[in-house]
Amino acid sequence: MSSPSTSPHILNIAHRGARSLAPENTLAAARKGLDVGADMWELDLQMTADEELVVIHDSTLKRTSNVREVFPNRKPWLVHEFTLDEIRLLDFGSWFKKQDPFGQIAAGMVAESDLASYVRQQAPTLGEALTFTQEHGWRVNLEIKDSGGNPDPDQVVKKILALVEDLDMVDSILISSYNQTYLAKLREAHPHVATGVLVSKPHPHPETLLRQLGARAYHPRLSAFRPADIALLHRQGCRVHVWNVNDRKTMQRLVRAGVDGIFTDFPQVLTSVLASPDIS
Repeated sequence: MSSPSTSPHILNIAHRGARSLAPENTLAAARKGLDVGADMWELDLQMTADEELVVIHDSTLKRTSNVREVFPNRKPWLVHEFTLDEIRLLDFGSWFKKQDPFGQIAAGMVAESDLASYVRQQAPTLGEALTFTQEHGWRVNLEIKDSGGNPDPDQVVKKILALVEDLDMVDSILISSYNQTYLAKLREAHPHVATGVLVSKPHPHPETLLRQLGARAYHPRLSAFRPADIALLHRQGCRVHVWNVNDRKTMQRLVRAGVDGIFTDFPQVLTSVLASPDIS
């Protein structure tokens, strides 16, 4: 396992894995994040038609898989309308080479051998993602998506916690969501599991929000980040993790502002920023 970032206080969080180097939300992307020195990875959770937790970001399968070829008559290919066995038939890796979403293949940053290995990558289940994380002594941020199908929040929380407890990973996870019902249910079911509140707009009183939800972290979008919130939340023992930051200068600005973590598609860049002697 690669060494973590040199700063013990600022988390380098690989957003959906190192998705600039590998197809997002796959174990290949997680492995790349690990290799380039990220402290943890972030993944997205949804429930399938047969109530299995699977790691996929979008509400539909069309962007990151070959679902249109395999199931041409199932449009709009919503995740919650497919069983896990059906999702297992899909290729979640080949699209990455075709689309080169961050231009890193064209820039020569992705080896041909890696590209070949991405073919037929599967969307992992939560259990597989947690097992990978545990085997590498790593950490993970689980984001519960609210993408359709109206899953029972109690059932979702129960399934997540059962896996986390079975693997004895309470101290290795952070669970986040925009849906505050999930966060409230998590606190009720297991007060010791760390949770993070996701926001895309500035909240007028984030300290009150986190206190009400019993959350330990505030996850503002970069455009919603306010430096004044850091001291406010630090006073009540909470952390501030900003998303999603891909350029070096913004990373440097946030580090100097005192954030506790940065979500990035380029953990390899953040690793170098955190190791730089001019960052204090």
